[in-house]
Amino acid sequence: MTSLEFETEAVRPVEAHCDDTHVFVTLADGRQISAPLWWYPFLQNAAAKDRNHIELQFSGIWWTALDEGISVKGLLMGWKAPGAKMPGIAA
Repeated sequence: MTSLEFETEAVRPVEAHCDDTHVFVTLADGRQISAPLWWYPFLQNAAAKDRNHIELQFSGIWWTALDEGISVKGLLMGWKAPGAKMPGIAA
């Protein structure tokens, strides 16, 4: 499946927010997905105010203050950011 086949109106993010442990995304088709913040060290290490300053884009979420983003495809595929380490696991 190519990115163009994947990026449809149905998987467009319509809402997103973070708490202290997860990022939550609601898609246009009503699905709600989440991922642990440790998947994205740039989010895990960010201040709460920066984590919740979100810009929704057609294919993902962008954190303006952090100059970083994640794609809906990446969330659904379980793709973690480079350097992501599960808490409690030695390097």
